Amino acid sequence: MARATMNLRAVTSWVGIARLFAVVLSCITFSLVASTGDFGGPYGTWCMFTWCFCFAVTLLVLFLELLEIYPKLPLSWDDFTSAFSMLAVLMVFTSSVVFPATFISSPCSGSKCARQAVATTISFLCFLAYALEVGLTRAKPGDISSFLSTVPGLLKVFETYVACLIFCLLDTYSSEAGLQWCVAVYSICFIITLLIIIFTIGRCLSYMPCPLEKVLVGYNALALVMYLTATVLWPLYSFKEGGRPASCSRGCRWDKNLGVTFLTIFNLIAYLVDLVYSTRMVFIRAPP
Repeated sequence: MARATMNLRAVTSWVGIARLFAVVLSCITFSLVASTGDFGGPYGTWCMFTWCFCFAVTLLVLFLELLEIYPKLPLSWDDFTSAFSMLAVLMVFTSSVVFPATFISSPCSGSKCARQAVATTISFLCFLAYALEVGLTRAKPGDISSFLSTVPGLLKVFETYVACLIFCLLDTYSSEAGLQWCVAVYSICFIITLLIIIFTIGRCLSYMPCPLEKVLVGYNALALVMYLTATVLWPLYSFKEGGRPASCSRGCRWDKNLGVTFLTIFNLIAYLVDLVYSTRMVFIRAPP
């Protein structure tokens, strides 16, 4: 019988240590929040899901690497772990901001508020642990063996996540043609970018009959132009009535439209940086 081997570097390397910290910190965070019993509603559910999801997947990654099972999986392991760590950075950061803004009231007093404040602090530390992992696993300039660990690959994850946040704020919008075009932009770019991530992890992009790198540059240029139009049209049609209405409470339609506007700008910048890096990787070769 073959003897089981253990890869101790999975927990002793800097990346492994960062993952161990992320597991411990995420576990402490959702345990503290669960002990308060106050995490209801969509925002609380999202935050609790984030911490539990990141804890479970990171623990699974450590387990698979420790027992060296991951080479048997039909996927690109480096691309998967790079994409997940970037996703975890974004999810945990969002939860670290949303949770205190939603559940911690001012003035903060009592043991319940103290546990919520400690959970928020530990959640930020968990975000830093995942950010450290992204920094340690990011591909060096010129290395494209793992696409999702390069700057364009990490930006693909960012662009997809921001599009998801935009969809969360699009519960209501008018049927004007300009706004419908913006929603089409968000949807088309989200679907194509998500497919790029999935096909990269599934090792399917190598079967494409055309030069993939140049196709990605062309797609980034098209997505940049489309987001540029959305950046202009969304606020133009959403804020026709002027400033924030006096009757607008927290989370009203005007606030959501403002959130979509800023998220659209963030994705516009992301696609611009993505295009610049992709163009440099394809057309500007480093001298041997």
